[in-house]
Amino acid sequence: MRISLGTRVTLGVLTTVILAVVYVPLLVVLVNSFSTSSSLTWPPPGFTLEWWGRAFRSDGALEAVGTSALVALISSALALILGTMLSFALQRFSFFGRNTVNLLVILPIALPGIITGIALNNLFRTILGVPLSIWTVIIAHTTFCIVTVFNNAVARLRRMGTSLEEASADLGAGIWTTFRLVTFPQLRSALLTGGLLAFALSFDEIVVTTFTAGSGVRTLPMFIIDNVARPNQAPIVSVIAVVLVVVSIVPIALAQKLSGSNSAGEVVRAARRGGAARNMNRHWRHRLSR
Repeated sequence: MRISLGTRVTLGVLTTVILAVVYVPLLVVLVNSFSTSSSLTWPPPGFTLEWWGRAFRSDGALEAVGTSALVALISSALALILGTMLSFALQRFSFFGRNTVNLLVILPIALPGIITGIALNNLFRTILGVPLSIWTVIIAHTTFCIVTVFNNAVARLRRMGTSLEEASADLGAGIWTTFRLVTFPQLRSALLTGGLLAFALSFDEIVVTTFTAGSGVRTLPMFIIDNVARPNQAPIVSVIAVVLVVVSIVPIALAQKLSGSNSAGEVVRAARRGGAARNMNRHWRHRLSR
């Protein structure tokens, strides 16, 4: 399909405007992190690295970074285990209510964060009588991180099919051998992508965290909210915001790379292995039937 010059120009202008609205404020935050002004006046009267030094010496900021990283790592690990198990159960087996279970698994990512936060807060405090702590935050983050792992794993399982696994079983391999040598190598990049996205999603979550964190738990987004309006803290918050953007971009970029070129190469190689395995399987079946 050929697009006229006027349409291309219009689409180009719209794309530029949308990207500017999204990324110019981020550039302003980056510049403000080097500003000599403590009130973030614009344009900056000068530039300094003082706020970066203060941010990396701030005990509160470092503790918040550690808490966010710990929550994100544990939540991502739990999401990888549970999301992978759910993807196999819902993709490879048929049972009554499968579509309903599939909807319930995906629903937490579609619900507004404030609804999820209120529901989990009521669950922990009213129903279970559990005091809010870092573990309630981890459980809360796991509920929506599972969805990213589940979606990536299910999509890859649908593309893989079962021909390679059936050929492996026909040639005498056991369940765990087939999973280790046939299934997991094809699924590996999808799981890594889902885990990276889950980490990024958990690391900067604020709404659900606010409702499920105990009094002594403060993640990095909560630290930013608490300090953004305080005198002389705005530049430090800008520094932390820049770090948060970088930490969020890196796993997302890696996930995009893994779900793109690498996974495509794995599919091609798996298809070639699958053709060879099927040919070998047919060969031995033909010989055994003679």
